[in-house]
Amino acid sequence: MEMYIDPHIHLVSRTTDDYEAMRKAGIVATIEPAFWLGQPRTEVGSFKDYFSTLVGWERFRASQFGIVHYCTMGLNSKEANNVPLAEQVMELLPLYAGKEGVVAIGEIGYDDQTEAEDRFYRLQLELAKDVNLPVLIHTPHRDKKKGTTRSMDVAEEHGMDPGWVVVDHNNEETVKEVLDRGFWAAFTIYPHTKMGSERMVEIVKQYGPERIIVNSAADWGISDPIAVPKTANLMRKMGIPEEHVRLTTYQNALTVFGLSGQMHEDDWLKAPPIDQTKKLGGNSVLRGGQVPRVEGPADRVEN
Repeated sequence: MEMYIDPHIHLVSRTTDDYEAMRKAGIVATIEPAFWLGQPRTEVGSFKDYFSTLVGWERFRASQFGIVHYCTMGLNSKEANNVPLAEQVMELLPLYAGKEGVVAIGEIGYDDQTEAEDRFYRLQLELAKDVNLPVLIHTPHRDKKKGTTRSMDVAEEHGMDPGWVVVDHNNEETVKEVLDRGFWAAFTIYPHTKMGSERMVEIVKQYGPERIIVNSAADWGISDPIAVPKTANLMRKMGIPEEHVRLTTYQNALTVFGLSGQMHEDDWLKAPPIDQTKKLGGNSVLRGGQVPRVEGPADRVEN
């Protein structure tokens, strides 16, 4: 069985059926970046509860389906424009950045490239340096090339090592500069919008696998939580070498986010068997009458 990492997926918006499909497709680990919820939050307490979910319930829920869950912590660029609220969120972030399973500060950067977004992006770059974590950059959907270049310029201005920075949501217009400057280039396979699997294959053919990462960014919209395995299979079909497939859909994500000291291959290779009788804070993934899945050592699928 092949193994994959989806290093950008918003799992709080996905169902348990998605978790089962992901594990069946070979996904062994995921990274969930802190982001917005589809509408602006109005109170700092909603951020606190959301951050707690990322390091608590969602991490537990994933484990109940055989997937190791990590996350990134950050104030997203959209909600950075509510300055009074953003200032309160910035006070929270250091409390969560050191939690178990947090592998980066992110996703941070620019949306409309406003003054407020720039201010809080810079503050969070400094936070990443303070807590010795990599950075996950969200590049804007509008004026992407300018925003991507600006994101890297500012990161370098703050003394960030490009080898510790993942620039996400790339396309054909941005990839060359990102790679030439030594940053990691992540690509989101999102239906009809960011990047399709076929285009991803062509990018790997042209640029090779070095510092290229594939993710799904699956969320509450029309998106595919098994986009990474699907893209890997298309790469194979189109003649991409197996080692290139492994690097772009598994190893590269492990390498850069492993710099956090929080993410290790043994986390899933030596994970305990699934036991759905377990609870977190008295809560279970099961509902009345459902039979828990309990694996023994012989039930584990060797990868």
